[in-house]
Amino acid sequence: MRVLIVKTSSMGDVLHTLPALTDATQAIPGICFDWVVEEGFAQIPTWHSAVEKVLPVAIRRWRKDWFSAQVKSERLAFRNSLRAMQYDAVIDAQGLVKSAALVTRLAHGPKHGMDWQTAREPLASLFYNYRHHIPKQQHAVERTRELFAKSLGYSKAQSQGDYAISQHFLSHLNTDTENYAVFLHATTRDDKHWPESHWRELIGLLKDSGLRIKLPWGAPHEEARAKRLAEGFDYVDVLPRLELESIARILAGAKFVVSVDTGLSHLTAALDRPNVTLYGPTDPGLIGGYGKNQVAQSAPDKDSKKLKAENVYSALEDYIR
Repeated sequence: MRVLIVKTSSMGDVLHTLPALTDATQAIPGICFDWVVEEGFAQIPTWHSAVEKVLPVAIRRWRKDWFSAQVKSERLAFRNSLRAMQYDAVIDAQGLVKSAALVTRLAHGPKHGMDWQTAREPLASLFYNYRHHIPKQQHAVERTRELFAKSLGYSKAQSQGDYAISQHFLSHLNTDTENYAVFLHATTRDDKHWPESHWRELIGLLKDSGLRIKLPWGAPHEEARAKRLAEGFDYVDVLPRLELESIARILAGAKFVVSVDTGLSHLTAALDRPNVTLYGPTDPGLIGGYGKNQVAQSAPDKDSKKLKAENVYSALEDYIR
């Protein structure tokens, strides 16, 4: 059985789809998947053994210059690649009109997605042959697991979902490397940030832990913040700019991670690493870290500035020992 997944973005949403693939492989021997995903996240599906082919799409980039010769050529090449295969099922886990119209509609095979009441954008359901009611008041991982089960005709397992990607990285770890923690300090929304003074206070509390602290970054302003956080601490390393797979390898070897609400926090969860995630305005209940040893620290009044460093340190004590 060959299935096409349409789940293009964001990083967290793509990662949240992985446990559904694991369920399906356990329920249907021999099943394999192709996956349409935004080009920036194209590495992620390759980490799961059930994914045979990744079809990168660039809707985010294309829409900036939709009718240029280069974009039209890329769109045609993507369309031809997409339509080259007949699928036993096409599962649109994105639930948006844009992806349904530009991707799902074009694929060959019976199309499944959430119904009018439960799709992220109700109009997207008009593009599906089979519409499934997936209650919204459950974690995003569980919603996607249920969608796959109903689309492919098996019962969703009651056990916690398994991303099934940690072994991809753990098998390559050097066990002789230093003990370290990773602090994921960068996020796109200003109101999700934790104040730099708080980060530095937490770094100071870890002075006698024997751990090094690694600070990744992805943009120049994030590099500048990392350097400010590290200033004066000889046990803090500002990492070079890394590709996603390299960051995943760093996370996979960490003793623990402290993160704001960001895509890399979901990657940490997918890698089964202990993670304390700091939530300000967002509710971790439906889209928070899903997996083993995931701890949510929610700020009073949804104000990140009110989340104290000493409380975060207390949540880490079991991992420091």
